[in-house]
Amino acid sequence: MIAYHDFEWGVAVHDDRVLFEFLILEGAQAGLSWETILRKRQGYRRVFAGFDPRRVARFSPSDIDAALRDSGIVRNRLKVHGAVRNAKAFLQVEKEYGSFDKYVWGFVGGKPIRNRWKTTSQVPATSTVSDALSKDLKKRGFTFVGSTIVYSFMQATGMIDDHLASCARHGRAT
Repeated sequence: MIAYHDFEWGVAVHDDRVLFEFLILEGAQAGLSWETILRKRQGYRRVFAGFDPRRVARFSPSDIDAALRDSGIVRNRLKVHGAVRNAKAFLQVEKEYGSFDKYVWGFVGGKPIRNRWKTTSQVPATSTVSDALSKDLKKRGFTFVGSTIVYSFMQATGMIDDHLASCARHGRAT
């Protein structure tokens, strides 16, 4: 968790494949700990074709069944089906905007929102921006994208800098 915090969490991501990975992992985390998902991350990468949305969008029923038998991931039928559905919606967004990056970063004006929280108890679970992005993702057919999941996605990908003001990583997301 320390390495994840120090080198990855909150670093601005502009690569569509990595954005897709975080979107799927954040959805998989719903109801679980992030530590559980991080421990299974390599399994997710293997099962979900390196998080290539084009390949995931083409998953057949037998591919989905194989994923559900793989102990390298959280074997939740709704979440696995949701990943395939999200891959299809992701590709539609890429087609419409030219990239998923351009679409999601548009919600924050292309630059990270830098909060200056002093304590972890001040960090919210949602925001008006995550509410808006969540609503738009749902409208586009995405699943497992409630505002809390989207807020976590935005934190993880550097769209929102919620490193505490006292943290050496604060303000270094870009």
